[in-house]
Amino acid sequence: MKKPAVFIDRDGTINEQMGYINHVSRFVVLPRVFEAIRLLNLNGFHAVIVSNQSGVARGYFPLDLVHRIHAFFKEEAEKNGVSLDGIFFCPHHPNGTVPEFTTKCNCRKPRTGLLDQACRSLKIDLSHSYVIGDRCDDIEFGRRAGIRGVLVKTGYGLGEMEHVLPRRTAKPVHIADDLLHAVQWIIDGEKATENR
Repeated sequence: MKKPAVFIDRDGTINEQMGYINHVSRFVVLPRVFEAIRLLNLNGFHAVIVSNQSGVARGYFPLDLVHRIHAFFKEEAEKNGVSLDGIFFCPHHPNGTVPEFTTKCNCRKPRTGLLDQACRSLKIDLSHSYVIGDRCDDIEFGRRAGIRGVLVKTGYGLGEMEHVLPRRTAKPVHIADDLLHAVQWIIDGEKATENR
């Protein structure tokens, strides 16, 4: 049976935005993130992370580090009694320095390759799915995938709202203080729709 998904950006939405996360110690989970994921778990949503990690292509850190950071985050999630349904990331960049990852791919957001990967791995009802992120590219990713986008004020969010969003055609359906507020807004809206 298909379930809706919430596709969650990583840096700036799940963890503090520190530029390139080139060491596990720099991966600092933002407040109330596990509470947000718990709400998704309890309300029948797939919790899926989708993230651009071009630092691999740029030679800033190896692919293995991305896997180690994600393993660390999964362990922390389990300690907090919550579960992720998938983590999908793009290690590519067209102007990289590591040949095997230097390419114009279809998985770098705002292209939708990461969503396609998730849909191949999970049974997803896209008609009730959302994307949450701190960049306008996350909202554009949602538009291209035909799903609604929520912008958060964490990470680059405030600056994106002020300087980038006014010039973009893809607009968020909501702007939230953080991941928890975004998830609460999604769940409240879906429940209101069910009760009509």
